[in-house]
Amino acid sequence: MFRAKSFKKWTSLFMTLFMILSFLTPFDVKAAEKTVDIQILATSDTHGRFMPYDYAQNVEDKSGSLTQVYTAVKELRKANPNTILVDAGDSIQDNSANIFLKDDIHPMIEAMNEMGYDTWTYGNHEFNYGVPTLEKVSSQFKGVPLCGNVYKNDGTRLAKPYTIVEKAGVKVGIIGMVSPNITRWDAENLKGYKVTNPVDETKKAVAELKDKVDVMIAVLHMSEGSEYSEPGSGAKEIAEACPELTAIVAAHEHKAVPGTKYNGVLLVENLNKAQSLAAINIKLTEENGKYKVANKETDVTSKLLYVKDSKTKAINYEADKDLSASLQPYNKKAIDDANVVIGELKGGNLVPDDEVKGIPTSQIQETAMINLINEVQLYYSKADVSAAAAFDTRANMKAGPIKKCDTSLIYKYDNTLYLLEVTGKQLKDYMEWSAKYYNTYKPGDLTVSFNPDIRGYNYDMFSGVKYEIDISKEPGERIVNLRKMDNTPIKDTDVLKLAVNNYRANSHLTAKTGNEIYKDGNLPKVLDKDMVNGAAVRDLIGQYIKEVKGGVITPELNNNWKIVGNNWDAAKRAEAVKLINDGKIELPVSADGRTPNVAPITEAQVEEAKVTKKADIISFNDYHGIVEENGKDIGIAKFVGAIKAYKKENPNTVVVSAGDMYQGTAISNLNYGAPINDMVKLLEVPVSAVGNHEFDWGTDRIAKWAKDAGFDFLASNIYDKATGKPVEWAKPYKIIDVNGLKIGFIGLATPETAFKTKPTNVENLEFKKPEEAAKEWTAKLKSGELPEGKADVVIALTHLGSEQDSKTKEITGEAADLAKADTGLDAIISGHTHMTVAGTVNNIPIVQGYKQGRGYGKLQIAYNTKTNKASIVPSYVDLSKDVKTLPVDADAKAIVDKYVKASAPLL
Repeated sequence: MFRAKSFKKWTSLFMTLFMILSFLTPFDVKAAEKTVDIQILATSDTHGRFMPYDYAQNVEDKSGSLTQVYTAVKELRKANPNTILVDAGDSIQDNSANIFLKDDIHPMIEAMNEMGYDTWTYGNHEFNYGVPTLEKVSSQFKGVPLCGNVYKNDGTRLAKPYTIVEKAGVKVGIIGMVSPNITRWDAENLKGYKVTNPVDETKKAVAELKDKVDVMIAVLHMSEGSEYSEPGSGAKEIAEACPELTAIVAAHEHKAVPGTKYNGVLLVENLNKAQSLAAINIKLTEENGKYKVANKETDVTSKLLYVKDSKTKAINYEADKDLSASLQPYNKKAIDDANVVIGELKGGNLVPDDEVKGIPTSQIQETAMINLINEVQLYYSKADVSAAAAFDTRANMKAGPIKKCDTSLIYKYDNTLYLLEVTGKQLKDYMEWSAKYYNTYKPGDLTVSFNPDIRGYNYDMFSGVKYEIDISKEPGERIVNLRKMDNTPIKDTDVLKLAVNNYRANSHLTAKTGNEIYKDGNLPKVLDKDMVNGAAVRDLIGQYIKEVKGGVITPELNNNWKIVGNNWDAAKRAEAVKLINDGKIELPVSADGRTPNVAPITEAQVEEAKVTKKADIISFNDYHGIVEENGKDIGIAKFVGAIKAYKKENPNTVVVSAGDMYQGTAISNLNYGAPINDMVKLLEVPVSAVGNHEFDWGTDRIAKWAKDAGFDFLASNIYDKATGKPVEWAKPYKIIDVNGLKIGFIGLATPETAFKTKPTNVENLEFKKPEEAAKEWTAKLKSGELPEGKADVVIALTHLGSEQDSKTKEITGEAADLAKADTGLDAIISGHTHMTVAGTVNNIPIVQGYKQGRGYGKLQIAYNTKTNKASIVPSYVDLSKDVKTLPVDADAKAIVDKYVKASAPLL
C-alpha cells in the first residue's frame, strides 16, 4: 500500500516537472523521430566463382569468391541486422559453372541460398543455356528471381518484375530487369519470348509499388550507360526516368562504381568474379506513421568492399569455413573436370625451344601457338584477319595429352571474342602500333630486342594476312608488303573483318579517349562482342580442339610473317648466341622487371665477354629458424628448391648467409637450429656472417654449427678481450674461387650485438668498428699478401643494418655508413633490419634480402680481366609472391618432415 502510494507520488511529481520544463525549453521534434537504417548488400557478375579457385587454370585464386564475400556479409549483418542481400546476375556462366547445370542444385545457387540472398536478377549470361535450363536452375533458388522485361508466349513474365522485403517495419520494393540486348546475344535461345524496354517496365513497376512500400531500389543487369545505342539499355536511363527510386545496383560492365548519382538516384556497380561487395545504407525516418527517406543527399550512402586489396595484394576476406565445407563436393568435381583429357598434341610443342636464352621465340617469329589462337578466333568469328599476343614469355603447350585446363597455358586470361570492321589503313595502323614492340636494329646488333616501355601482352601477331616487319626502320614505317593470303595487296580503302579479344578492342582499338593508334578519332566499328555466349577465348580453344579438330592437333605454320632488316654477321651472331646461352652475356630487363630483353647484344659486347668472368652471389639474412611453409614464409623445402633452380640455370653462383639463421621458431629452437644447419649444408653455403642472435645459445653452438655443416663463420671485427686477438671460432675472411674469379669475403658483425643479445654470452668479446676492420682486411685481400693470393673482388658479408626509402631509393643505416667510409670494398651484403635493400651508396652496391627466406639479395659480378675492373649489379628477388608455384626440393622436404615429426611430442 505504502509502496503504491509512494510510486504514484513520484510519478505525479515527475510529470509535473516534465510539463514545467516543456514550457521553458523548446521541444526537439527530431529527437523524438524514429529512424531505421536499411542495409542493401549486392553482388553481380560472379560468373561461377563459388570457391576461390580458377578452374580454367586449375589454380587457387583468392581475389574473389562467394565464400569470401560471405565472410564480409556476415560481418556487415552482425553490425546491422536490417540487411537485404541481392544479386544482379551473370551467376551461372564461366569458371566451369556449366558442368553443374544438370545437377540437383547448382553450387552458385546452393551458395546463394546458404548466404541468404533475398533476390536474384537474371543476367544476360543466364540465357546462354536456354530458358528451360534457366528455369530449372532458378527453381532451386530460395529467394525471389527477378526479370520484369522478358515475356513468355502466353503474355506472362519469365520472372517477377519486383518483390517486397520488410525489415524492422520498413517495406523495401526491389525491381529487377535485364539488358534488352539479350536478343542480340541469345536470339536463338529467346525465340518465342518477347524482350521489352526495361525503362518502360521499371516505370510500370514503380507505379504498382509506390503505394505499397516505403522505399524502392532497382537491381539491374544493365551497364551504367547504353550499349549498341539500344534504347533503355543503360541503368542511368532508368535513373533519369524513375526518380522515385532511391538506389540502383547496376551490373554487366565488370567495373567498380562505389557510388555515383543520376537524377538524385544512387548507382553502384561491382567488379566481376565476386571480387567486391557493394554496401548501400538507406536511412529512413518515420513521419505520420510512414517511413521515408528524408534527404536523398545525406541519408543514402554507399561503398564497395574489396575481397583483395588492389595495391597491397592483401586478402581482406578469407573464405567462410562453413560455406566452403558445403561447397567442397562441387569444388572437387570442377577440379576433376579441369584435369579431364580433351585431346592430344602430336608432332612437337606449339613453341620450339628458345634459340637464345631470355629471348622468347613466341615473340620474334611465327609459332604454331599464336596460329592456333588466331585459327580459333577466325573460326568462331568468321573474320578475315585475327590478332593475338603471347601473354607470357613461357607460354607453350607440350606434345602429348591435352587436359581441359591446359588451354590456360597458352591463353592465361579470360578474355572474350570481339569482331570489328576495319579499313585496310586502320589494319596497317594497328599493325604498326604493335610493331613498336621491337627496338630499331642498328649495325653491329646481334639480337632482336624489345622496347622497355611496352609489355609483351601488347604485342600482337596476325593471321589471315601476309606481312614483314622491317626492324631497321623507325616505328610507324615497319609493316611492309602487307597482303592477303592470296598475295593480293591490301589497299587503304579495303574493308575487312578483324577478330581480337575484348581487352584489345576496348583498351586500344575502339577507345574514344587516349587512343594511341587512331589519333584522328576515326575508329573501327564494333560488329559483335562477347561472341559465342561470352565464352572465354581459352575455353573456345578447348572447344575447338575437341569439337572441330576431333581431339588431335599438330603444330602448324602459315609462313605468313617474319622479321626483316636485321642484317647481322652470321658467324658473330652464332658467337653471341653461345655466350648468352653459356651465361657469359646477360640480357637486360626493364627497370620494373616486366619486359625482358630490352637492349640488343652487340659485337662490342661479344668482344668484351671474351675477357669477362662472371659470378652471382645470392645472400639470405635473418632466416630465423623458419622450417615449415606458412603464409609468406616459404619454408625450407621451397627455399632450397628455388635457390637450387637458380643455381642450375646459373652454375657460377655462390650462396652466403648474412647471419641470424637459427633462432626464431619452436621447431628450430627445440633442436638448437639443427634443421636450419641441415638446410645450410644442402645449399652448400661456404660462409656466413655472425648475427646477434647467433649468440643466443652461447659461442659453443656457433663453432658446432660451422663444423657440422662444413662452412665458416666470418667475423673480422669480433675480438677476444682476454687475448686481444680475433676470436678462434670465426675467421676474418675467406677467398672463394668461382670459375677462375677470386672473390674475397670479409665478415663483419654489428656492434649492436653487445647489447642485443644475452649480455653474459658476449661479456668477454669486443666488437670493433666495422669500417676499421673492413679497411684492414680489404687492403690485405687486394694486395696479394695473404696465403691464398690476391682477391679480384672484395665483398663485406655483414650483419650490419640498412634500410631503403621506397620512393627516393636512398639507403641509410650501418651498411650505408660503411659504404661511405674509405675502405676499398667492392660491395656490401647487409642484414639485421629485416628490410629489402638493393642499390648503391658511394658507388658501392648494397643488398639485403628481407627476412625469413621470403626473398634474397643478389649481386651479379662481371670482372674484366683486361682492365681488372668489376661491374656489380645489386637486386632483390621476392620469393614470397610465387610461394604457390615454387619448386619443392625432395631432400629439403625430408629435413622438414624429420624435424616436424621429432618435435611433435614437445609442441
